[in-house]
This record gives sequence, C-alpha cells and structure tokens, in this order.
Amino acid sequence: MTRIRSVILSGGSGTRLWPMSRPEKPKQLLALTGPHTMLQMTAGRALGESFAPPIVVANAAHAEQVEAQLIAAQTAADAILLEPVGRNTAPAIALAALAAEPSEALLVMPSDHVILDVPAFHAAISAAMPLVERGCLVTFGIRPEAPETGYGYIQIGEEMSAGVHRVARFVEKPDQATAESMLAEGGYAWNGGIFLFRADAYLTALAEFAPEMLAACRAAMDGARREGVRIYPEAECFAACPADSIDYAVMEKADNVAVVPVAMGWSDVGSWDALNAISECDASGNVCRGEIVAIDVRDCQIRADAGKRIAALGISDLTIVASGDDILIVPRGRSQEVKKLLEAMKR
Repeated sequence: MTRIRSVILSGGSGTRLWPMSRPEKPKQLLALTGPHTMLQMTAGRALGESFAPPIVVANAAHAEQVEAQLIAAQTAADAILLEPVGRNTAPAIALAALAAEPSEALLVMPSDHVILDVPAFHAAISAAMPLVERGCLVTFGIRPEAPETGYGYIQIGEEMSAGVHRVARFVEKPDQATAESMLAEGGYAWNGGIFLFRADAYLTALAEFAPEMLAACRAAMDGARREGVRIYPEAECFAACPADSIDYAVMEKADNVAVVPVAMGWSDVGSWDALNAISECDASGNVCRGEIVAIDVRDCQIRADAGKRIAALGISDLTIVASGDDILIVPRGRSQEVKKLLEAMKR
C-alpha cells in the first residue's frame, strides 16, 4: 500500500480575517474555532497508521511559530520547508514532492480550512487511493450548499471507480447567475484546493506542463540549507521560479485528473461571515469570544483579544472584532469587503 504523507500549505497571509489575522500571524496560526490553531487541526486530520509525518510548507518569517505549534500539538513534522518568497501553490507543492519519497502519496491540504466530518474525509481518501496508486491526480470536490461566487467549481464526469469520477472540466469563479444555474443543474462541486497524488506523478506532470517551474524548484532544493527539520530552499533560485497555482499549472492541463465528491463539513473560513457560520452561537444567535458584555444584542459576532473588553447594547446583525490597536465593525453579510478597508488604510 502506498504510504500517505500530508503536505500542509501554510504560506497564506489571511488578510480577510483582519484585524486578528495579519501577515506576521495569519489565520492558520490562530485558534479561531476552539483551543487549537487551524494549523494544528489540519495536522490532526492526517494522524495514525495510514499517515507518515507531515511536510509543512510555510513562510520563512513564520518558522518559529510553525515549529512551536506543531511541537505543542505533539505532531512531529518530517520537514518544514520555508519559502523565502511566495510563489503560489504549484511551486510550494513541488518543493514538498522533491522532499518526499517518489512513491509516497501526498495529501495536499491548506492549513487554514475547517473539516468538521473527518471520518467522511478519510473515507474519501480511501476511495481515491486505488487511482492514486495508478498515477492519477485526484482532487476532492466539496458538495455545494449554495450558489457561491467566491469558489471555483469542478464539473463531475463519468465514474472511474466507486466514489471517484473523471473531471469533466474546471470552472472559474462564476457570476451569480452562472453559479445558480450550475447548482440547479447538479453535477458540480466546489474546488476546495485539497489534492492527493504520488510525488512522482506530480513531478512528471510538472515536467510536461511547467518545466521551468520544476527546474527552478529543483535548483532551490539542491542548494537548500538545512537546520533540523527546517529546510530553507536557495532564495535566488526560488525567487526566479514562475508563480502559478496548481490548478492552472497542472490540474487543468493533465488528462489523468479525477475528483472525489464529498460532504465533510468543509469551510475555507474565508471571511468573518464564514467563520460565524461554523461557530456555536448562544440563544440570541450571537457568537462571542473574549471578554464581551452584551445586553439586548442579537445575531452578532463579537470577538476580542485577551485583555480587551467589548460592551455592546441594543445592536443586531453586526460583526465586531477588536485586536491589537484596531477595531473592525461591519454588517453581517459584508465581511468579504474587509479588503476595501485595508486598501483605504494603505492609501
């Protein structure tokens, strides 16, 4: 049986959850849904006899935090690959594939997603493994719950084996009318950005579709500096690598791509509204985290850093977040627009 090694992508900046998530401590390093950080919860989804210790790909600026959090979670990483600059997901995964054994199956997971039904996720992995062992590149399609315009979609083709289908096509983030049409038609899944394939299968695909990228990543790994589990790819070589996502660089071009549709309580926690949707609320529909005094408050999300207190009276349908020297106040349903505030503050 091919051994499965998780590859945890932890290079994101998580600005959509500002002000708690910031470049120096993005959302994957925060405990937003419980006592553990999102990085720790991601690592915890791939533990047990079927899984080898993970490879984490992270921003070099977060090296101390990433290693400390994995140690605190009693998760021994096989390697922590520290990118000197971000080059999107395709090169990040290439670094991990070069660090792994060629025959290992790599379970690629973003570090900042939530999966509530881990047994369903493991069942989907098991369904995919026979095709992975034959060299297929597998993605996991999230069964859509609404006509979301913020996700890419996968059109599900004919069944290749039990629970596994050929990818008919990838669909860019649609407008509202297109999203509603696809949901009504059926046969589409959200592209959740989770993948499973052998390391050598991914490198072979890169050699065919993105040879310059593969050459730059090989050179960066050949010149890498190693300090314990930390691996620092050679900065100049990696900076010269073309930047592209795995979807554009490989998955949309290869012909041996399969999808496993799965309902597993997935969320990319891409906004305060998305976090609110998966959080436990009180009898008044409020989600309160931190020192909060709330009187006659309904359907609000109120969060405060340790040492800060928020007092609210007679309000409804707001998200209020106090972190550092900043306070965010936004109506529920508009938290995707936080980037407008960040752009305005930069100006």
